[in-house]
Amino acid sequence: MGRVVAVVNQKGGVGKTTTTINLAACLGELGKRVLVVDSDPQSNATTGFGIDKRALEATLYEVLLDQAGADEARVKTSAPGVDILPATVELTGADLELVDAPRREFRLRDALRSVRDQYDLVLIDCPPSLGLLTLNALVAADGVLIPIQCEFYALEGYSQLLKTVLRVRGSFNQALAIEGVLLTMYDGRTANSAQVADEVRRYFANLVFDTVISRNVRLAEAPSHGQAISAYDSNSRGAQNYRQLAEEVVRRAGEERVG
Repeated sequence: MGRVVAVVNQKGGVGKTTTTINLAACLGELGKRVLVVDSDPQSNATTGFGIDKRALEATLYEVLLDQAGADEARVKTSAPGVDILPATVELTGADLELVDAPRREFRLRDALRSVRDQYDLVLIDCPPSLGLLTLNALVAADGVLIPIQCEFYALEGYSQLLKTVLRVRGSFNQALAIEGVLLTMYDGRTANSAQVADEVRRYFANLVFDTVISRNVRLAEAPSHGQAISAYDSNSRGAQNYRQLAEEVVRRAGEERVG
């Protein structure tokens, strides 16, 4: 059964969607089967893979409201081995419409049961909030991947995120673990980036991935072309970083199985 990982951080602009798209594509290059779940109403993961939202017959919104199955709503992306459960702005209404719904916290977990065994990894791109959509992602997930940007106030709000993870673990999902912490937007020309990276490593210790995602113009350009960085500019630093991350994710998963 494929491992489900929520890419989560209640702060915006830290690289959640960038990480979801590019990690998925690089894992696909390694021969892994990956499902991306776009759980953000901004639907940037959907557009970032070049999906035409006007042509979608069903999205995560319909899946969460029991109007479609995950197997019906998922579509192939241009990245080999990668499918996506897409989103549109309509997903904004799910937070309100699910408030009084039965098993409201378990909707995504229930929906993924029919497809997760077809994938090596399911990556959930979460919205920049700790609302019901993110709660569904955390209840569905085996682990959380937390991107942290190498900028001032990087750790601001993380105590609240970790409290939420612990609360979900205690009430809904005892198996939920911290998959890893990823340093993003690293700029080696500034002392601040190095200081933040050191602070994060002190705070999270061995949970921090060895791979660091550097600031890269090509990485920022790729989504507007509907491509992962590995397809848009295969030789860029961004592509190299995310390939290293994919290899590290695979290696860590192998070590956990051996252990």
